Amino acid sequence: MGRAVLLLLVAQLLLPPTSAWAGLAETPQPPLPEAPEPQNPTHSAAPATAPCPAANGARPAGPIARNAPAGANGQSGTQPAACPPQQTTNWYMRFTNGPQVKPMTPSEKRWLAARNVVDPFNALTILGSSAIAVGSDSHSAYGPGMHGFGRAVGVSYTEDITAEFFSTFLIDSIVHQDPHYHRMPNAPIQRRIAHAIYSVLWTPGDNGKGMVNYSSVVGGAIEDEIGNLYVPGRETNLPASAERYGIGMATAPIDNFVTEFVPDVARRIHVRVVLIQRIINQVDKTGGSGQ
Repeated sequence: MGRAVLLLLVAQLLLPPTSAWAGLAETPQPPLPEAPEPQNPTHSAAPATAPCPAANGARPAGPIARNAPAGANGQSGTQPAACPPQQTTNWYMRFTNGPQVKPMTPSEKRWLAARNVVDPFNALTILGSSAIAVGSDSHSAYGPGMHGFGRAVGVSYTEDITAEFFSTFLIDSIVHQDPHYHRMPNAPIQRRIAHAIYSVLWTPGDNGKGMVNYSSVVGGAIEDEIGNLYVPGRETNLPASAERYGIGMATAPIDNFVTEFVPDVARRIHVRVVLIQRIINQVDKTGGSGQ
């Protein structure tokens, strides 16, 4: 009897917690949400792009948006988007000597003179004019054949070096003269012709103000007198020297005319005529020197 009572008490102590845990275990739990299916991200359709048009054969540098809105002329097509400006080669940059940002130093003028001497176009014109001079007159003071040709080339280069040294470097550095010729592309034609002529006598200085063109007026006389020492077949008396000096001053505007107007002609006919300028320059030099 006592054992039955003890078992009953133990059952009363154990049943409530057991029922609670059983009820908790039997309570239905809400279903877990299903894992989302992987989906590809969607983006707004980007405009079709293409490389920027290449300039001068270079590789494309950026995108071009296709199907751009129609322009003012009503035509649609591909339009550049964020493309750098096209860079085109200016083969006539040597003609466009504009005003200097700052005065040239003597060192810069010396470098300009040296660069003019070693210019490949200068070499071509010296070689070409020497070959023509010797080939057309085998009895010239230079002599016939390759010997005469080599002598003519040496004399022409010596004259060129002398002219560049005095007229581009030394005199311009002493008197503070700008060695460039400055074009007037926007002026009337009559004004440009007059400018090319009087620039032989009047030219800008390093300070931008006008001054006597000492490199032409004084340099021409110095170069002629030095040429009397080595140019073969030349009369060295005063009348002959004065005649050569006058011819040189009269023909000096030819170079200015070429420099002034060749860019205009080149833009119309699209021909590289830099060599023509150098040939005319060389003919002018040799003609003024009496060769």
